[in-house]
Order: sequence, then C-alpha cells, then structure tokens
Amino acid sequence: MSAVNRSTFLASLVSVLFTLVSGCASTPVRSGGPPALTAQETSVVSQGLTDATVRYTGQVTGTSNGVLERADYELVADGQVLRKGSQKLGVPFAPGTPADFSFEEKSAYVKGPDDLARLSAQGGTVLIALRGTLVVRSGETEETLPFAASRAVRVPRLPEVVVEELDGARYSPEEVQINLRLGVRNPNPFPLRLDSLTYQVSVADRPLAEGTVGQSDTVDASATGVYPVEVSVTQQTWGPGVKALIAKGVLPYSVKGEVKGPMLQLPYTLKGDVKLNVSR
Repeated sequence: MSAVNRSTFLASLVSVLFTLVSGCASTPVRSGGPPALTAQETSVVSQGLTDATVRYTGQVTGTSNGVLERADYELVADGQVLRKGSQKLGVPFAPGTPADFSFEEKSAYVKGPDDLARLSAQGGTVLIALRGTLVVRSGETEETLPFAASRAVRVPRLPEVVVEELDGARYSPEEVQINLRLGVRNPNPFPLRLDSLTYQVSVADRPLAEGTVGQSDTVDASATGVYPVEVSVTQQTWGPGVKALIAKGVLPYSVKGEVKGPMLQLPYTLKGDVKLNVSR
C-alpha cells in the first residue's frame, strides 16, 4: 500500500470510529433543528396488590431557549390503557443544555378480584408503561415530542392463610383451651394491606368460635402476619358429650373464613387435629 493510500485508509478508519462512538451517546440534536428527547426512563416508585405509582423521567435538549410546558400521557399495563392524564411541567431549557424533568402517575393495574386471581395464577411479570407526547414551546413555535418507556414488574400474588401454631391445653377432663395462631403469608415483594381476616372455628363439626382479626393491618413484604385465636372446649360451649370427646386425646378441628382487602376477598378452609397435652 502506497503512503497516499495508507493515509486515506487511516483517515477513513478514524471517521468510522468517530461515528460509532458518537452513536453510543445520547440522541444528538441537529443544529438549528427542533428540540429533542435525549433520554427517558420509567421506574416504579411503589407497588401494591392492586395499584402502582410510576415515575417517568426524561431529558429535553434544544438549540434555542424554550419551555417544556406539559406531558399528555397514557398509563398502560399488560397492553391495556388504564388511565389518561396531563401534567403541567413548566421546565425551561437553554440552547445545548439538557433539561431534566419527571412526573408521576398512580393507578390501579388490576381490574377486579377475578383479574387479580388470573394474574396470581399466571405468575411472571407485567409490563407497565407511560407513553404520550411532550408539548414544547420555543418562542412562538410549539412542538410535540412523542415518548414511551416501560418497566417490567412482578405480577401480584394472592396471600395464603395457614395455621402458624396450634396447641391444646387440657385443664380438666371436661375443659380444653385451644390456642390457634392464624398466619397470612404475603408472597409479594411489597406490603399487603388487609381490611380483615374472618374466622369460624369448629371442633368435631360443632362451631365454637367466630370473629374478625387483622383489621386495617399491613403484612410486610415476603412476611407472615400472625393473629391469635383462643377457643374453649367445655360442656357449656360444646355440649354434654365433651368428657368423652376430650378423653380421646385428639380433637378434630376446622377453620374457615375470608381474607379481605382492596379488590381482595379470598375464602379459606383449614382442617386438622389438635393433640392434647396433660392436665394442668
């Protein structure tokens, strides 16, 4: 290769490398052209069993003084438009200087109990996105910039009611105290809001106690909320055959009720045996 050809080749190579490096940076703004959206991102600020707060963050760069006036947008989850809105921004920008902005939107991403059950059974993730247009004014000129950014989040999962702890204290041949601790397991990476946990406890097919616990409570992410329930098995509560029942040393029991919360009404049934300890 001659010296002239080698110089031409090296100049071309430098030009190509410069073009590739420039392509890895933020979107360039053409001199004299309209403002441009040079960066964008959607993040999830908070998530619950049925709703989420989503933040859109972006960056606008222009070649003249201007103002990013507002964002007209849609919140989309799993391909469905959940909410439409508009937010005033009022963010000024100068020539060649990126202007950062952001806005948030909170909305339910679950339509109802059936949809919640479907998502829980489906598992995996759901895509949440903010999309729309930005309205930018430079002097007397108004421009609109389309935007769209999404983020995948884990789908909500239904809680599970379990017997966390159980024991039966035999005080006499005709009296047993059952100490039951019901647990509400939250399998989600976010807190679970409860309205209530109802229960009805039966021993040997006879209802003995019912009530409500966990009212207006919150179960932490990936944790279990525990709620104590006490049941007395006596001649007054169970009946005249209680002595023969207690003498067996094992009491069959069942618990049924509902977990209630926002868009949540989940029935449960638990069954088992209580082994009695010695008389106190």
